[in-house]
Amino acid sequence: MQRRHLIVGGLAATTLPQLAFAQSLEKPKVTIAVGGKNLFYYLPLTIAEQLGYFKEEGLDVNIVDFAGGARALQAVVGGSADVVSGAFEHTVNMQFKGQPMRAFVLQGLAPQIVLGVNPKTMPNYRSVADLKGKKIGVTAPGSSTNVLANYVLAKAGLKPSDVSFVGVGASNGAVAAMRSGQIDAISNLDPVITLLQRSGDLKIVTDTRIVSEAEKVFGGPMPAGCLYAPTAFTDRNPNTAQALTNAMVRANKWIQRAGPGDIIKVVPESYLLGDRAVYIDGFLAAQKALSPDGQIPPKGAETAFRALASVDSQLAAAKLDLNAVYTNAFVTKANQKYR
Repeated sequence: MQRRHLIVGGLAATTLPQLAFAQSLEKPKVTIAVGGKNLFYYLPLTIAEQLGYFKEEGLDVNIVDFAGGARALQAVVGGSADVVSGAFEHTVNMQFKGQPMRAFVLQGLAPQIVLGVNPKTMPNYRSVADLKGKKIGVTAPGSSTNVLANYVLAKAGLKPSDVSFVGVGASNGAVAAMRSGQIDAISNLDPVITLLQRSGDLKIVTDTRIVSEAEKVFGGPMPAGCLYAPTAFTDRNPNTAQALTNAMVRANKWIQRAGPGDIIKVVPESYLLGDRAVYIDGFLAAQKALSPDGQIPPKGAETAFRALASVDSQLAAAKLDLNAVYTNAFVTKANQKYR
């Protein structure tokens, strides 16, 4: 590994600091579980991987993709992955369940999740109350798409049990389920949403790709995609967590400066879902909802708690330490290194 860095790097003087850093990593091989890697929600993760930022930090990262965030979380709980690239609110839920997790770098300023109805099966839709008894597609049951749908339903006086949730993933399967009428509504992300919107197969109800609308819906800043891990992981592997954060902050900053053409060149062809124009539109819709610097908003944990508490009375009554579900310590250092 070291020889390879020396050969690729050219001058020893430029590679030695990097080698020293790589040697200090407690866990250079890291497995990250993600639910729907192709989504713009996790674009910083893909950029960090594709542009070699993880490797430049001395990391050998293996990214395993799952159908939704809840399944990615299960992989870490089960021990087959070290870190989750997932929705911030899971950190609150897991503290409540007695399995403390800590978010350490942000990917999304806003959830970027869109709830919309199927114009074919619900041509006379007028309000959220009309979803009673209907089938709503989510990436996976228990995922952030499910949480948003629950929250919007609760505001309309509906309980999760008043509808049927169907796991449809975050790619072509979700599009097909909507177009074929298997589901009456969908809570999903881009590029799925833009694809359905452009073909006339979606009527938007709630759009949290718009940061201001997300804050209106949730009553405060609602941090979205992030890297989080069991608290023991960041406690025992601070240098590794810092290296992961460095790579993600670099990716965040690259995305803010990038144009659609830059993104198209970097992401895998499969992400485009067969339509480059749709992918470009999706990127432009999502770009402002992505974090510019990886910082987790201080009031974000309170917002996430309120959202979860609205549909879980036991969690609502719990006394949680919301300061323990995140840290900006690694992000602060990363921003000093990569300005």
